Amino acid sequence: MKYCRFLFENQTHYGAVEDRDGEPWIVDLARAPDEDLAFRLEHHRATSWSFDFEPMPLSAAELLAPVTPSKIVCVGRNYRDHVKEMDSELPAEPLLFFKPVSALLRPGGVVLMPAASSRVDFEGELALVIGRRVRNLKEEDWRSAIRGYTLANDVTARDLQKTDDQWARAKGFDTFCPVGPLVSDELDAASGLTLETRVNNEVRQHGSTLDFIFPIPKLLAYITAAMTLEAGDLVLTGTPSGVGALKAGDCVEVTIPGLGVLANTVEPDAG
Repeated sequence: MKYCRFLFENQTHYGAVEDRDGEPWIVDLARAPDEDLAFRLEHHRATSWSFDFEPMPLSAAELLAPVTPSKIVCVGRNYRDHVKEMDSELPAEPLLFFKPVSALLRPGGVVLMPAASSRVDFEGELALVIGRRVRNLKEEDWRSAIRGYTLANDVTARDLQKTDDQWARAKGFDTFCPVGPLVSDELDAASGLTLETRVNNEVRQHGSTLDFIFPIPKLLAYITAAMTLEAGDLVLTGTPSGVGALKAGDCVEVTIPGLGVLANTVEPDAG
């Protein structure tokens, strides 16, 4: 199963995605996840809608972020090489922080560089989309909690991360969580997924999820021992080494085979 969320005839829809000649296509409209309450309310009111949908390349669609989470839980310092480049110590336990839902950004959207920061970094990541309410998950049951996988960019105001006592501001500016372009359950994360981040077509990050300090089962068990994850919640699993500063006009692309390309441009926030 692969699906996306997009605008079609000026309305939000979900689409079933399939590969055709090596490219992802939206082949039909799909049922919305139950947690997308706004979608369900909108469509309940518009009972007379009918659509004649023709398949289209994913690249031709006006995509939206494919998730509507109640919260975004992030994991810091989960690759050894990234810990080294940040001149930090290996964590003894997963390091958790949050991004606000207001930070979500659609594929193709513009990351806004805030005036309050002099350095904004990219951080390409694999993200987990939670499929059901879960608390105190056992590590061996981790697959049952995941609806699918998607791509994310944990955009970070690096200078503010270093000066603020908490990371909420540095990680939480509007547009600082690009996500997409699709969600897929067709990957085998346990076998390792290769992530690359390119800036202006230059490879800046290249890593494998096999290099996680804390693998997905341990992350989910640790998180759900502290808080309940709801269907649709997003878990960002950490970034490999190679993070760096962005400048106005840059194009950032995060890729994992099977998940497409999450591409976003960067501009100053004009206020």
